[in-house]
Amino acid sequence: MKKLVTIIGALLIGFSSFGQKDEMKALEKALKRGEYANAKAAAMSADALVGNMDDKTKAEFYFLKAQAMYANGQGSAADMDVAIESIDKVREIESMMGKDKYTEEANEMRTGILQAILRKADNALQSKSYAMASKNFNKAYKLSPKDSVYLYYAASTAVNVPDYDSALEYYLKLKGMGYSGATTQYIATNTANGQEVTFNSKKELDNAIKLPLYENPEVVKVPSKSAEIVKNIALIYVAQDDNEKALEFMAEARQENPDDLGLLLSEANVHLKMGNKEKFKELMEEATKQDPNNAELQYNLGVLAAEGGNNEAAQKYYEKAIAINPQYTDAYTNMAVSILAREQVIVEEMNGLGTSSADNKRYDELKDERTEVYKKAIPYLEKALDLKKNNIDAARTLMNIYSAIGETEKFKAMKTRVADMEANSGN
Repeated sequence: MKKLVTIIGALLIGFSSFGQKDEMKALEKALKRGEYANAKAAAMSADALVGNMDDKTKAEFYFLKAQAMYANGQGSAADMDVAIESIDKVREIESMMGKDKYTEEANEMRTGILQAILRKADNALQSKSYAMASKNFNKAYKLSPKDSVYLYYAASTAVNVPDYDSALEYYLKLKGMGYSGATTQYIATNTANGQEVTFNSKKELDNAIKLPLYENPEVVKVPSKSAEIVKNIALIYVAQDDNEKALEFMAEARQENPDDLGLLLSEANVHLKMGNKEKFKELMEEATKQDPNNAELQYNLGVLAAEGGNNEAAQKYYEKAIAINPQYTDAYTNMAVSILAREQVIVEEMNGLGTSSADNKRYDELKDERTEVYKKAIPYLEKALDLKKNNIDAARTLMNIYSAIGETEKFKAMKTRVADMEANSGN
């Protein structure tokens, strides 16, 4: 019985060996004919026999399988992934064997796959398909981890999706590995097509420029992206409402780049969201020193002052904003609102007066004062309405003011205008 078992075992091994050869032959024939669909099917069938293959046969099989899945660069994204796995197995097996029969060709194929993935990423980027671009740049990085710039591109394009979770993962990884992106590029123009070509070294550039094929050599220093990476991490945390983390990374980013006005303003806005108005004001004032001709900064300081009840300071900021940008509609509107805030105080005092002669006199004084408040606000409201023709709030306020100060004709005209606005807006 033992002898019979041994014979049966030998037969099974023999059948397995014949099966391997048949599948391998079918795979090779399909590849030689360029029939990649058939080659893929043969590779899938042969997968079941891998366990019985020796290392030499395994290396050959995985090399052929990689070719089948790669399909001369036409394989799907999923097939490319399988091709990469197969190439890695070829390299691993031959490294253990101390041989490199297929490794060199497998590495060339790996380079081809990398270039195909990068082309897909670039095409996706050009068509603004940022999710696809990010996915392929990340895949390129995994295929060639020494090229950290691909992970940087994956992060940058993920932000544009926006896919903040992926972008944050990539940026944090870049920061953790100390990636800066600072490099030197050696560039020349191809005289045949006018396109720029990048060379690997100054020596390559110098040799190329000796030929009539290239001109306009340039050595370009690409600055470090470290500060940008930390800044983007902070801004992503802002977008995710993780204010504590945002401030933590902003502090680091500002330390690396203290003159970055955008980062300063982002930090100010985080403090405002957190209710830290004093810190917001401090940072905004710092920003106005950096950029004194920024109308928006002056306007925001005006808004903050108005919220704090300091209308006099608010008006000064709005005046500065208007002086810098005479077309700043919101500055005119808020200026009028700030001026008219005085009306409430006047009306409250008027309502609290009695009927004595002194009270009557004070009432008349307050009435005149209210009229002056109205007259002071009118030019700003008129300008706001002039700049924004459908500004119904400014129009309604002007209508009421004209009525209060006895400007009958202006009141009638503005009443008609307000009615037209309401009709057109459906209000």
